Amino acid sequence: QLQLVESGGGLVQFGGSLRLSCAASGLTLNYYSIAWFRQAPGKEREGVSCISPSGISTYYADSVKGRFTISRDNAKNTVYLQMNSLKPEDTGVYYCATPGLFEPCVLRDGGMRYWGKGTLITVSS
Repeated sequence: QLQLVESGGGLVQFGGSLRLSCAASGLTLNYYSIAWFRQAPGKEREGVSCISPSGISTYYADSVKGRFTISRDNAKNTVYLQMNSLKPEDTGVYYCATPGLFEPCVLRDGGMRYWGKGTLITVSS
């Protein structure tokens, strides 16, 4: 019964910033790793970042290291993705997902059990 809902997408200019939120309902996120994926039109979905249930361990794709930061507030049942220095190649639909209860972080879409519906980020040049 876990539901994930993304928000915070929109249009931003090159070099700008956005913060995405992934809010959970139905279950607490305290024991779930949460990952962010993105997909551009005509491209395969790629893993962006993942955070462990406690927030201590984080993982990033090489393409976003140093620009994106994943964090979580378990009291609010929400995971965030702060995106800075955005580039046109960051454009796409961003999804949050989880591999499931007690499962560790992975950045493979096939490893995810629950997905949000996505939010669109467009970065203009």
